[in-house]
Amino acid sequence: MKHFFRDLFLDMGLGDKWSAYLDVTVFTILLFGLCWAVHWVIRKIIIFVFHKLADRTKTKFDDFLVNHRVPLRLAFIPPLLIAFDAVTFIYQGFPKGEKVVTKVLMLASVYLTLTIIRRTFNTVEDYLKTKPRFKDKPIDSFTQVFMIFAWALGIFSMLAIITEINFWHFFTTLGAASAIVLLVFKDTILGFVASIQVAANDMVRIGDWITFKSYGADGDVMEISLASVKVRNWDNTITTIPTYALISDSFQNWRGMIESGGRRIKRVIWLKQKSVKFLKDEDVERLKEIQLITDYLIKRSADIQTDNEKRGVDKSNLINGRNLTNLGVFRKYALEYLRGNPALNHEMITMVRYLEPTPQGLPLEIYCWSKDKVWENYEYIMSDIFDHLMAATAQFDLELFEFSSDAVRIEK
Repeated sequence: MKHFFRDLFLDMGLGDKWSAYLDVTVFTILLFGLCWAVHWVIRKIIIFVFHKLADRTKTKFDDFLVNHRVPLRLAFIPPLLIAFDAVTFIYQGFPKGEKVVTKVLMLASVYLTLTIIRRTFNTVEDYLKTKPRFKDKPIDSFTQVFMIFAWALGIFSMLAIITEINFWHFFTTLGAASAIVLLVFKDTILGFVASIQVAANDMVRIGDWITFKSYGADGDVMEISLASVKVRNWDNTITTIPTYALISDSFQNWRGMIESGGRRIKRVIWLKQKSVKFLKDEDVERLKEIQLITDYLIKRSADIQTDNEKRGVDKSNLINGRNLTNLGVFRKYALEYLRGNPALNHEMITMVRYLEPTPQGLPLEIYCWSKDKVWENYEYIMSDIFDHLMAATAQFDLELFEFSSDAVRIEK
């Protein structure tokens, strides 16, 4: 069969040279047609088998294999094997042509291997992301590292094939240029190290809310890759942060708050210190009408009166002995109001305390925990608390501090 077309062309009156060239050309075309036919048949078989398998199995792994077209890439392997076997037969007497075609087939084999590996890694990556255990892990970083090594080996293999240098000799020769390689892949190496530390120390997960002030990031982590971390900010903008910055810079991860029983409310009400006063008997009687502190005022007033009488205190002046103050009663009212709020988690710390007085007034801090940690609901709960408490200060003859009004008064 090898000399069939050559003899045919010789019988047609062509010379030995042209007959040999046309013989190789015809066999090359036939080989191409055979490879295409084999690929088409195997492709149809693989598509049928994998679709049936994907429909019958419960696991999603085979579904991801089909989605990433891994089986279709496998259909190229038999035609390549046929081509390798046929090259020696077709190019007999043409060593240079055989050498070139063999190199092309070897390069195609390396590239096909790399694409199969890449698509397989993508399949494994998508499959692991469906598992709760790996859903929030930086899987992208590890697959990218593996692919970098795979592509590096693939490129070295291609260069070794083209230059006809032994692969290991070619690879060891590059050791002399290791400093340059390290410089070129510096960010990749740093990102790889950072990805390992982030995963090992569980510093950041996909879905975590982080605040990274130096990069202007404040939102949920969308993706953790080898080179960068993508954060969707609350205004729906995307901030990209270098992965190695997670271990070199300081950032805030709100995961602990989300996993805890509540979200902290920690803000102050600024009160004028001049509005703080002792309560007279008529003031106490008026404040007893406030239900949250009625029992407290009755018991507290009785205790103070008994103690003052026991010590013979002259109450013609309020400063003598023990007394109730409008600020102290308001603090008790605020605490009882918080304890009765169903939106707060009362198993966590709830308190109302004074902070150090400042030129801007006396800060009364509200410290409690909201059950609902969703940002919108959290802000509503906190606003509702402060709306009420700020409006309630007037009932206790307390005044809220406003810098502008005080500044005008000082100027006058």
